[in-house]
Amino acid sequence: MEIGLDIMDEEINNSPILIVDDDAALLQALPQVVDLRMKNVQVETTDSAQHALERVKEFDFDAIISDIKMPGMDGIELLSHIRELRPDTPVLLITGHGDHGLAIQAIRGGAYDYILKPIDRDAFVNALQRAIQTRQLRRKVTEQQLALSLHARSLERLVEKRTSELVTANATKDKFLDIVSQELKSPLSNLKGMTQLMLHQLERGDATAAVHQALVDMERSITRTEVLVQDLLDTSLMETNLFVLHRERYNLVDLCRELLDAYTTRAVLSLNCELLGDPIVVEIDKDRFSQVLINLLSNARKFSKKGSPITITLQQSGYEVIVSVQDTGIGIPEEYLPNIFEQFFRVPDVKIQSGNRPGLGLGLFIARKIVERHGGHIEVQTVLGQGSVFSVVLPVYVDPTVINQSDPPPSLHTQAVWTITH
Repeated sequence: MEIGLDIMDEEINNSPILIVDDDAALLQALPQVVDLRMKNVQVETTDSAQHALERVKEFDFDAIISDIKMPGMDGIELLSHIRELRPDTPVLLITGHGDHGLAIQAIRGGAYDYILKPIDRDAFVNALQRAIQTRQLRRKVTEQQLALSLHARSLERLVEKRTSELVTANATKDKFLDIVSQELKSPLSNLKGMTQLMLHQLERGDATAAVHQALVDMERSITRTEVLVQDLLDTSLMETNLFVLHRERYNLVDLCRELLDAYTTRAVLSLNCELLGDPIVVEIDKDRFSQVLINLLSNARKFSKKGSPITITLQQSGYEVIVSVQDTGIGIPEEYLPNIFEQFFRVPDVKIQSGNRPGLGLGLFIARKIVERHGGHIEVQTVLGQGSVFSVVLPVYVDPTVINQSDPPPSLHTQAVWTITH
């Protein structure tokens, strides 16, 4: 930021000045000189030093001209008070010819300049003009110093914010590395152990049952590792804005039935269809929707006791479809609800009721991002000790050539209900 030092060459603009003198003739003549010789200067006069002080307290003048010799409070004393009240205001003192001692005293007391009587009009105007321009320059410098100070504070706050963000990012990175190392170490250790077991059984010649079980365990560990790696890849794609959806139209009732059949068959779970209603058409990425639903189902299983039901409900409300996954598990403490969709967040000290380990803390983060990319959102309701309901809200596909804009949107109604027992 550059300070405008060329102000001395600029025209004075709307400058208020104060003239203090007990001489009525001078008090009348000096404003006339200013009015004739200077533009845009507003002159205020007073014959009382005390009244002048009151005005100085109330108003910031660009310059003050005062006679030194006045009854009551003289110009030197007035100068002293002005310097206390307005240290940046130039004061010009008028002194009689030959009063050099008073002139020196005035300069030492902080006067900007002194004017000798009889007053030379040109000298008076030049001195006043310099004083006003000096005051305007000081004011401009002060304003720019204040602007620089505010800018510096803003930069300090920005640096503090960036520093805090870096600290948070480093902490997140450390947390990420710690979680990843733990989560990848477990399935890799299982793979190593199963491989060693199979080699040992093969050497003994009685490998059939043990090798079969080892292969099952190995497949489970490989699948888990694939899920972990896929979660990391999805997170990276989302943060670099390279995450792409491949949307097609589906009947969500049929799609959910298909996904739930496959999920429960693979996990050897019991699935019961309690209601199957009319189609609900949506435009979604089938694989990504499946990823969201399976994540919610896996979480419901993890935090519910074995044998407890998980209910999946499909509802349509207006031009939105609501896919809800309800469990009767441990619930989520209220203080953690704002954080559950954050990267790498895992509710501390939580006990897994059934299923696998806690995971990376990316499942709900990815699920929320996928749903939001579809133009929807995820809601959660939970009661500690009684369970949670995660609801995926997505827009229903509406054919603009078929829908009647005057018709009210459909009211809330349930189209499908399934129950999984695990």
